[in-house]
Amino acid sequence: MTIRQTGFEKTAKTIIKELEKRNMDGYFCESSEKAVELVLALLPKNASIGWGGSETIKECGLMDALAKGDYELIDRATAKTPEERREIYGRTVMADAFLMSTNAITENGELVNIDGASNRLACLLHGPKEVYVLVGMNKLVSDVEAAIGRIRNTACPANTIRLDKKTPCSMTGKCGNCFGDESICSNIVVTRRSSFPNRIKVILIAENLGY
Repeated sequence: MTIRQTGFEKTAKTIIKELEKRNMDGYFCESSEKAVELVLALLPKNASIGWGGSETIKECGLMDALAKGDYELIDRATAKTPEERREIYGRTVMADAFLMSTNAITENGELVNIDGASNRLACLLHGPKEVYVLVGMNKLVSDVEAAIGRIRNTACPANTIRLDKKTPCSMTGKCGNCFGDESICSNIVVTRRSSFPNRIKVILIAENLGY
C-alpha cells in the first residue's frame, strides 16, 4: 500500500471500532477492486439485490461485476409507469441485499444522509435483509454538523447538476435551503446505530469516490 492508503487504513480501523459499538460491521479496502471482491464474497448466493442512486457503486465497478453474476437485480430504472415503479420498490424493500453509499460518515461511525424521494434512506433504515454501504474516504468528516455542511455544499450541488435539477445549489454551488419541487433535500437522517446487529455493512475504500 502507499503511504496515503496506509494512513487511511489506520483511520478506518478507528472508525470500524466505532461502527461495532453501533451494531454495524466495518471493513477497509485499499482499492475499488478489493471492495468489489469483498462485496461479492459477502453477498448471499443468488441474492435479490436493489440499490439506491449512487455514483460510488458505479465508479468502483460493483454494478458491472453484479451484471456478470448470478443475481436477481431489481432495477427501478426499468419501470415504465408509476404502478411498475411502486411494484419494483416493494421488491426492493424485501430484497436480500441493498447497495448504496452514504453522503458522509463521521469519525465516530455515524452515517449522515440527505435524500429527496427518500427511497434510499427507507431501505437503509428498514426492509432489505442486508445493506452494503460503500464509502470513499473523501466522505469522512469530524462530526454530524460537518457532515451536513459537506452534504449541502459539496454533495448536493454536484448531484443536482448530475440530475439536471434547477435548484439554488445547482446554480451557485452553495445550499439555498430551498423548498421547491426539484429539491433533493427532503429528509436528513443520522444513523447512529442499527437495531439489527450486522445488518449494515460499511465498506471504507481508500479512494475518492462519488460526491
